[in-house]
Order: sequence, then structure tokens, then C-alpha cells
Amino acid sequence: MALPPRRGPGSPLARKAAQRTPGHHYNASFLASADRAEILAWLGTLHPLWEERYSKHFPPPEGQQQRRLLRPVYWLGNWQFACLDYYRPPKGVKDRCVKAEPFPAVLERQIVKVEALARRMFRGPDMPQGWHLNTCLVNFYGSRLEDGRWVDTARVGEHKDFEPGPVASLSLGERALIQFVTSTRPGERDAVVLEQWLDDGSLQLFGGAQWKDQTFHRVQRVDTRAGHVMPPELPDFRTRRINLTFRYVPDAHVTPFAALSAEAREDVRPYMATLAKGSRFFREELAREQPPVKAE
Repeated sequence: MALPPRRGPGSPLARKAAQRTPGHHYNASFLASADRAEILAWLGTLHPLWEERYSKHFPPPEGQQQRRLLRPVYWLGNWQFACLDYYRPPKGVKDRCVKAEPFPAVLERQIVKVEALARRMFRGPDMPQGWHLNTCLVNFYGSRLEDGRWVDTARVGEHKDFEPGPVASLSLGERALIQFVTSTRPGERDAVVLEQWLDDGSLQLFGGAQWKDQTFHRVQRVDTRAGHVMPPELPDFRTRRINLTFRYVPDAHVTPFAALSAEAREDVRPYMATLAKGSRFFREELAREQPPVKAE
């Protein structure tokens, strides 16, 4: 694993940390070295999932086929399974966010700092009542083995994060180029409004109408220069960058697995069973599901 970049008041990362745009904040040297090491150790204990995009009760649209996501993922706070179509308020809130493991202590410490920064940056409609960072998507970027050859899948197409309020992300490993683009819909790009290289140990925080509502964002590419190999070890996949994206889902919309509809439980039960193999939390969540009552 490559050594972390040099940090300190005179380092190149520290000089870049001052870059700011209204509603968008970037700090290239946010993570302390000790916290970075602790996060990497915790990441090494995870068992990420390869999710399918669709399910029995949420089948592919006409003319499309089932497909696997480009990368393995892990969620904290609540798990937004792809086959449940993620969280899309105001209508897409029921059975979308399944209660998941709490944040480890090292991430809780980062959240305290990020939330304080966000509350200084955002006011009024840009800071929803009750906002707090209670969900985290961990994306593993790299290359996967397909038919005997390694295919680079380290990218994300144009999308929006529909959770209300500011969004924060921590980056580890190779730097990545994120772009914010104006667009009427994905695939119809008008212009790149802002682009930013996200360095190892950096924080990106964005919010407000311009960055949440009026633009899409995408990860255009992920470097290979530094030679990072990131934990955990995964079969047929090489991770060179990890991004942790923190968002806010109203607590009332976070649902324990046992409280999901029968259809949603059926769709995600195999994933829950896979997660339970490496997680006491998910084993206990599965155990709380009441068996169906047999007709006499």
C-alpha cells in the first residue's frame, strides 16, 4: 500500500486546502494521518456487496436486462439497496432506507467536524430542519476481472444525491476527478460548471440549489499514478480508491428490515443473509423478522 501524502502547513495538499466556491467546499488535507490509518483498518474488516440493479418486484424496464453495479458497496446508518430504487423524496421514501450498522467511532469524529462546518456554510432552505449526517455510502473504485481480463470500472455517471441538505465525502487512495454539469437529464450534458480533483485524505462538502438541484455530478476518472491498493481484499476486484459519502435521511424514513413490506423483505433478504455472515448487526436484524403465519 502506498504511503499517505506528506501533510503539514507547508505541504502541497495544505496549500490546495483553501480552494472554495460558494456552496462547495474542498479541503485536500482534512483527514489526520492517525484517523486515516484507523479508517483503513476498519475498512479491512468489511465485506462489501455486489448488488444487482433490479429484483423480482422491481424488474428491469422493457428492453433492459438485469445488471450488476459497477463496484462493490457498503452502507452505514441505513442501506439503500439498488433494487429498492434508492431514496427519492418526496414520493420514493417508503421501503427505501433499511436500518444498517452505526458509524464506527473514527467516522463519528469526522462527522462532528463536518456538521459544524456545514452549519456555518448553509442557512435557511439549504439546511433542512433536523439535518444530521446519518447515512454513509462506501464506494469501492477499481478494476474487476471479467473473462480473464481486468476491466477498469472506476467511474460514476451523472446523478444527483436526492437526500435533503448538504452532502459530504471523504476520499482515500488514488485521486479522482469529479465534475458538476448542468443538464436537463442524464446524458444530455450542457457544460461542466465545476471540476475538482479529490485527493487522498480530502473532504468535499456541497449543498444548496446550484449543486444539489441544478446540476448533476459524476466521477469522470480515477488515477493510477500513486499505486494505491486499498482494503479489504476482494475476489476478482482490485480497489485503488474508496469514497465515503455522508448524507441525511429523515429518521422517520429509516426502516428496520422486519418492518419492511413483504415484497421489499423478499427482494433484499438474500443480501441481508450475505451481510449477516460477517456482521452481528445484520444477524440480529434478520432474527427479528417474524416467520409467516401458516394457514390452518
